[in-house]
Amino acid sequence: MKTTLRFFVLLLAAGLSGVSLQAEIRLPSLFSDNMVLQQQEEAPIWGWAEAGARVVLIPSWNNQSYKTTANEDGKWKLKIKTPVAGGPYEITISDGMERVISNVLIGEIWLCSGQSNMEMPMKGYSGQPVMGSNDAVVRSKNEHIRFITVPRSSEIEVQDDFDGRWLQAEPSTVVNFSATAYYFAKLLYEVLGVPVGLIHVSYGGSCIETWMSKETAEPYMGVGIPQPGDSVKVPNRTPTVLFNSMLSPVIGYAIRGAIWYQGETNYMNADEYTRLFSTMVREWRDRWGQGDFPFYYAQIAPFNYRLYKPREDFYEKLNSAYLREAQLRAMEVIPNCGMAVLMDLGEELCIHPADKKTGSERLAYWALAKTYGLEGIGYACPFLKEMTVNDTAAILTFNNIPNGLTTFGKELTAFEVAGDDGVFYPASAVLSRTSVILTCREVSHIVAARYAFKDFVVGELYSTEGIPVPSFRTDDW
Repeated sequence: MKTTLRFFVLLLAAGLSGVSLQAEIRLPSLFSDNMVLQQQEEAPIWGWAEAGARVVLIPSWNNQSYKTTANEDGKWKLKIKTPVAGGPYEITISDGMERVISNVLIGEIWLCSGQSNMEMPMKGYSGQPVMGSNDAVVRSKNEHIRFITVPRSSEIEVQDDFDGRWLQAEPSTVVNFSATAYYFAKLLYEVLGVPVGLIHVSYGGSCIETWMSKETAEPYMGVGIPQPGDSVKVPNRTPTVLFNSMLSPVIGYAIRGAIWYQGETNYMNADEYTRLFSTMVREWRDRWGQGDFPFYYAQIAPFNYRLYKPREDFYEKLNSAYLREAQLRAMEVIPNCGMAVLMDLGEELCIHPADKKTGSERLAYWALAKTYGLEGIGYACPFLKEMTVNDTAAILTFNNIPNGLTTFGKELTAFEVAGDDGVFYPASAVLSRTSVILTCREVSHIVAARYAFKDFVVGELYSTEGIPVPSFRTDDW
């Protein structure tokens, strides 16, 4: 009876607006069966119809009519008020001919983006596994976790849609989906108990410049920006092309926040990364129009980048600690952000750490604590507060260690110190609950200290909650 009444209302609205009943409304892939909408939000929905057509949208959670008119290009857009998490619901849309989006859930939406470590599926890459994935996949059936993936694409012109569909979590779908994104959603669902939707937009090997618009990238890159008619020779390294083809179609979809795992491709231009990264985040937030939505990102894991460029004269520039440092600095300039540290997860000979679950859950800790207000958990990475020198010892103190520091039984071997000559030597390090005391026989007066400031290294120092201390240096040599 309700369906018949709703259809009659739609027919009446279409008749009053003079729209032909033969018209067919078109929706982007984002708005399709099994979709998840952000709860308690004015959620935009958009599409295409005949120019001047009257579009009527009715969600089943409140049976209210939302109306608009398609512009001269046939584009239309509405904002609908979503309820608290729940479902499933239906959304009926008509410009004279009814179309129904079914099995819609209301919950928490997160954008998941970056390069290959975000893209890496649960099944892993050839010869590069995801630790424990088979067990996780076999247990993955959950109709309240859903995701949609934007396929790889690179275009000079801005696109407005992509070929994709919303999928429910189950072994056959999860096995091919981003491991980082899936583990993030899994923990959110377990703690929050509400549906979680993921929009996955990643491209392996992509540099950060590809995820910025032409307008934003031009002041930084100038002649490097492709122009209409140009060909895309390197899809994951050409500025703006992934923004145009993969990100643009999802911009504006109501989200709670974003997670980001990228930086490996920019390891040789660490000096520019903080500025580029903060600019990209600012642009995304401006275009979404949701204010400073949460943006949580993974610091790249240690890896032997000399494998890519083995020449000795390149080695210092290849030290990925400089890129990690740039990502650490980004926390100072990007509002409402957080960084998951992966110092203990890197692999010397593989740029794709197998332990995706631990890193992903560290991203989820940020979201649960800072976005959802969960108290009692550790989430923020400890970082150096100050270094003081006392006779021949240097004392390091740290922020974000409410219950102190620990090595979980590991020996501290990753500290180095230097004197006025700028030559670094391994330091003896003693942990004293909330500080680290450094001494070195070769350095009579310490002026600088470094921790794990190497290309590949295994982190040893944590907060007692298990959050690693990121690599750092006190010098700027």
